[in-house]
Amino acid sequence: MSLQVLWGFLAAHPAKLINLLALLITCPGGLLLHGARRREALARESLAVDEGVVDALEQRVPRYYYILGFCCLAMALLLSWFSTWI
Repeated sequence: MSLQVLWGFLAAHPAKLINLLALLITCPGGLLLHGARRREALARESLAVDEGVVDALEQRVPRYYYILGFCCLAMALLLSWFSTWI
């Protein structure tokens, strides 16, 4: 019975389910961007204390987080726009 209800909801409201998928993609993207900001702030703080050279890994990891986070947000935005056409 519950599978029939779920299939009926999918057939009746496909735009809502696409928006739900967009929301589920947005949350990890936002967390990745927040984590990148935190790592960058910690790297600046440790650089100010140590007055040393920042490792290349410390520069690459936040950049990777930024790229992945913005890609997740862009994909969620495209999905949300796509759901308005349905």
